[in-house]
Amino acid sequence: MSRAFTANNITALISGLLFGAGLTVSTMVDPARVLGFLDVLGDWDPALAFVMLGGIAVYMPLYWVLVRNKNKALLGDYFHLPTKRKIDKPLLFGASIFGIGWGLTGICPGPGITNLSSGNLGIIAFLLSMLIGMLLASKYKSKTVENANDT
Repeated sequence: MSRAFTANNITALISGLLFGAGLTVSTMVDPARVLGFLDVLGDWDPALAFVMLGGIAVYMPLYWVLVRNKNKALLGDYFHLPTKRKIDKPLLFGASIFGIGWGLTGICPGPGITNLSSGNLGIIAFLLSMLIGMLLASKYKSKTVENANDT
């Protein structure tokens, strides 16, 4: 069987499509909607808060029943939870860049990918910038790991 048709890949595809559909139905793919949520001192739009609360309300009971005491995922892979708990400079820097970009554009990766089919040049520029940033961060991280291993 080809790797493209494994249960994990099919599950990932269905999950991604469901996530994209949820973003579209909730209008969270509209940058103006997200910017309205972030404008707490102006014409604030609470819709994103309701979407988040709805997601938490659905996931929380499922987490307590299906996930909390498990060490393996439903399809057999072990959970890969982060072991690092320290808030450090790279985390703060990355979170700041993400937050600034989200605040300026109203777009984050999920809605950006979902909006790709619109053909909007702004969305395409956003995704290209995101990919370049990911590549640069990956190169920087591998270089710092190499330097740490050399010492």
